[in-house]
Amino acid sequence: MPIVTIDGTTYEYEGEQKLLQFCLNQGIELPHFCYHPAMSIPANCRQCLVKVGMPKKDRETGEVELDEDGEPVVQFFPDLQASCTVDLQDGMVVKTHRSSEEVEEAQTDNLEFLLANHPLDCPICDQAGHCPLQIQAYKYGPEGSRFEFRKVHKPKRVKLGPRVTLDAERCINCTRCTRFTDEVSGSGQLTIANRGVKNYPITAPGEEFDEPYSMNTIDICPVGALTASDFRFKARIWEMSSTPSITATNATGSNCHYWVRDNQVLRITPRQNMEVNEYWLPDEDRLVYNTFNDNRPDGPHIRRNDTRKQSNWQQAYAQAASLLGGTDPERILFLGSAHATVEDNYLLTQLADALGADAPRYIPHIEPGAGDDWLITDDKTPNAEGCERLGIRPVDEELVGTRIAEGEYDLLYMLEDDPVGSGLCTADDLADLDVVLHYYNTTNETLPRATTALPAAMIVETVGTYVNQDGRAQRVRPAKEIQGVNRTLMMEMGTNREDEHGTPFDRWHNDENRINCKPSWEILPEVAQRLGEEMDYPKGPEQIMDEVQSTMTAFEGATYDAMGLKGVQLEEVEAGEAV
Repeated sequence: MPIVTIDGTTYEYEGEQKLLQFCLNQGIELPHFCYHPAMSIPANCRQCLVKVGMPKKDRETGEVELDEDGEPVVQFFPDLQASCTVDLQDGMVVKTHRSSEEVEEAQTDNLEFLLANHPLDCPICDQAGHCPLQIQAYKYGPEGSRFEFRKVHKPKRVKLGPRVTLDAERCINCTRCTRFTDEVSGSGQLTIANRGVKNYPITAPGEEFDEPYSMNTIDICPVGALTASDFRFKARIWEMSSTPSITATNATGSNCHYWVRDNQVLRITPRQNMEVNEYWLPDEDRLVYNTFNDNRPDGPHIRRNDTRKQSNWQQAYAQAASLLGGTDPERILFLGSAHATVEDNYLLTQLADALGADAPRYIPHIEPGAGDDWLITDDKTPNAEGCERLGIRPVDEELVGTRIAEGEYDLLYMLEDDPVGSGLCTADDLADLDVVLHYYNTTNETLPRATTALPAAMIVETVGTYVNQDGRAQRVRPAKEIQGVNRTLMMEMGTNREDEHGTPFDRWHNDENRINCKPSWEILPEVAQRLGEEMDYPKGPEQIMDEVQSTMTAFEGATYDAMGLKGVQLEEVEAGEAV
C-alpha cells in the first residue's frame, strides 16, 4: 500500500487523494480558506502552503539514494506548494508549519497580506467567535501589522438579495460563494467584480441573489463578508446553544443545528451528513425558525357549554378520555400526522386499536411542482415514510371530508395537524362533533373547534424518530426547554447549555419563553391510562422505539444507539395505497 510521510509520521492511503483533504481526514490541521471539498480548487488563498518532496532516485538504476544513516535522501520542490492541489504520491514527504520554519513564516506572511486591507471590526461582526480568518490569525498570524496606510474601502451593507447581505471590505476573495452558485446550486447569480484589492462578489446589474439555496454562501464564507439579513446583530455564537437535529420542512430530513438563546430559536444552519444533505441546507429550511417561537400555546384548553377556556393537564386528560370512552369506536376518526414522530404515531395506533376503532390515517401535504430533485421535495412533511411503515395510510381526503360533513363521525382525534387548515374539512363541518386536538401553534385553524386542546411539543422540544423519503431513520433532540420538562428531556438537553443558566433576575432571561406543552408520547399514555389501557414506557421514547423496531420489520435496527447523529438506513418496503 502506498505511504506518505507528514511531519515525520508515516500514513498509508488508498486511491487518488489531495494532500490537504488527506491531512484533514487524519485530524492534521492545515490552515486554509478557499478550499472546500465539494467544489473546484482555485488555490488562490495560498494559506495551505507546505513543503513537499520525494525520495531522490538514481537516474541510471532507479534506486532510492540513501544518506550516511541509511535513510532516503529527500529532494524537496524549490517552492512551497498549495496542499489543496497536491496529489498524494507513494513515498511523498511533507513538512507543515509544525516541522518547517519556512512554512510557518510563509503562512504568517500570507495572513499579514490578507489582513492588510481587512477592517478591524471583529467586535461588531456576526462571524466573530467562529470566523476562520479570526481563528487562523490568532493561531498562525503575525503579532501585528507593518502596513500603516489607509485601508481600501469597498461597498458595505449591500443587500445582494432578500436573505443575504454583503460587506465587501471583509471579503478575502476566496471565491467560495461564486463557485457555489456556479458549481453546486447552478444559479450563476454571483460573480467577482473589479480587479486586485478592489474586487468583491456581486450580482449582475439589476439582478437579485434570490436562489433557493442562497444562504449556503453565508455558511461557507470564511469571513464576515456574507451574513444573514434576518440574523445580523441578533446574537453572538457564545450566547447560543447549538443542538444537532433535522429539519421538518419537507421529506428530505436535512441535518441541521438549531441555535437557541433565551429559549428561542434564532437561526438554523446545516449539519454535514453525506448520506442526506451533504454540506447544504435550503433557505426554506432555515427561515421557519420563528414558527418555533411565535404563536405558541399557553397550556391545555377544554370546551364546556360552548366556551373554550384554559385548563390544567389533569382536567384535559380526563376530558379527552371521557370523550373517547363515551363514543362508539366506529364513529371515532383517528388521524395521525406526518409531522409527528414515529413514537407518537405508534402510540396513537395502539390507542385506536385498544378502543376497537379503525386504524389511524394521516393527511398528506403534497405540493406538486414544489420540489427540485435535490433537497426540496413536493412532500412538505418530515415523516410520511414513517407513517407508511407503521401502517398509517394517507387519508382519502374527498371521502373522509364528505363523511365528516355528513356527520358520520362523532369524535375526531387529531395528532399534530390541522384538518381545517389543510382543507380536509371546514370549521362548520366540525360544529356537531367533538375534537381532541394535539397542536403546536395558535394559528391552527382547527383549534377554535377543539373540545379538548392539548399543546404538543414541536421538533425542537421533543425526542423522537423521523423517517425521510429515502427510508433513513433519524432521531431528534430537544433544543428548547418546555415547562414541566420531564427526566427524558432533561437528560437529552444536557446540563452545560448557555440558555440553562438564566434566572428571572437576568435582564436577558424571559421565563415566558418556556412553552406549556408536552410531547405527544407523554400525553397519549396519560389519556390511555384514564381509559383503563396501559401504555407503560418508563424509559420514554427510546423504549417505545425499541418496541417498534423489534416488532415491526419495517423499522428493524432503528435503535437510538444505531441512529446516533447520522441516522440509519432502513430496508425498503412496499408503499401502501391510499384508503
